Amino acid sequence: MRSRLAPIVRASLLVGAVALLPVTTAGLAAVDSRATPQIGRLLTVWQLIKANYVEPVDDEKIEKGAIEGMLSALDPHSSYLEGASLQRLDTMIDGSYSGLGLSVALDDGAVKVVSPMRGSPAEKVGVKAGDYITHLDGKLIYGSDLDDAVAQMRGEAGTSIRLTIFRPGRDEPFDVTVTRGVIDLEPVTWKLDGTLGVITVNEFSRDVGNDVNRAIQAMKRDSGGKLSGLVLDLRSNPGGSLDEAVALSDLFLDHGDIVSQRGRIVSENAYYRAETVFRGDAAKGLPVVVLIDAGSASASEIVAGALQDQHRALVMGERSFGKGSVQSMIRLDRTHAVKLTTARYYTPSGRSVQEGGIEPDIRVPQISDPDARKRAEMSYRESDLRRHLVNEAGLDDKKLETDKQDDPRFKMTAEQLKAKNITDFQLYYALETLRRTSTAPLATAPRAAAPRGK
Repeated sequence: MRSRLAPIVRASLLVGAVALLPVTTAGLAAVDSRATPQIGRLLTVWQLIKANYVEPVDDEKIEKGAIEGMLSALDPHSSYLEGASLQRLDTMIDGSYSGLGLSVALDDGAVKVVSPMRGSPAEKVGVKAGDYITHLDGKLIYGSDLDDAVAQMRGEAGTSIRLTIFRPGRDEPFDVTVTRGVIDLEPVTWKLDGTLGVITVNEFSRDVGNDVNRAIQAMKRDSGGKLSGLVLDLRSNPGGSLDEAVALSDLFLDHGDIVSQRGRIVSENAYYRAETVFRGDAAKGLPVVVLIDAGSASASEIVAGALQDQHRALVMGERSFGKGSVQSMIRLDRTHAVKLTTARYYTPSGRSVQEGGIEPDIRVPQISDPDARKRAEMSYRESDLRRHLVNEAGLDDKKLETDKQDDPRFKMTAEQLKAKNITDFQLYYALETLRRTSTAPLATAPRAAAPRGK
């Protein structure tokens, strides 16, 4: 991963850190001689389509289909970017657009909500992660192109669109009308709850490490120097720049490794260590709780894994998404690019989070959500995606399902919590844990280091 990369945020699937790799004409032209029969078959099929298909087909359509087919056969995160998909990526990098504020994916032909952006029009009307959008203004979109669906949801601020939603746990679909707004991506927000600070990181875009550092200093000042603990909220954060994940981790660490990445080629192997971005621990002496859930992916998992392995924070919430791969964006020309999986990343102890994700030290379900139980049963993670990379450690799928079982410690209903003005139980539990510990340090149990072999 290179520091000159533009941060990549939400696109059609959860994305992680994306590298921008130079590509030469010679490199593109080089074809392994052993692939000649395969190239021959590809050209034969091309010619058959051109000569025999029931309707005339232009070369661009066949070319695009061939490239998309090759990349989609690899894994869920490798893709071809051109036209609307590349423009959408560039728009997100700019940090502002008009629309609903949704991160969506295509799941077996259905448009599935990965996560609504915090404070977005979609979140305000109650759209939730895991929802399926079946119709837009009454028009069925099942089986349609994801870019077409996204284009329909985008539009001028102030205009409205009606979404028909199927939500696991509900018997019938329902409609919500959302008024589009200007989505200014705000990566970091913070607030004080007495002497406790809550920092919410919504995505890992440019300057997140510096933004969090400024938030800590502001909270120390506004609390009159009495800041007694921090909650770092990474829930529903689908990732972004690896460099910013390293910077945020380094903000809380003064020694040791943060993350490593290993690929098939030597140039993709790298180790990232503390004290390379920030000196010292910006929250030294303060207990820290990191909140994660099934929507915390990639860069979020890097931070949670680093602070957990280095015993700097207590990780709380629900098992994370499990995306342990790095994508490189290779520009073919000004209007075409390939996003290709080129490496896996590992936590300081050598753990790969691919498939399994980060397991919290204390599992806390979001029982303030009335649909929590059903949503847990239908949770959507990397291991549910077709052709996902398999964890080299060979995880037991049954063990990964334990987080879908009820926890007898958390029996209160959403209605009972609402009566107590508790609308976010996970955050409430994290703050109460910090209050109980006061100035006592929070630390996780030591983890055995996994082999560093490839």
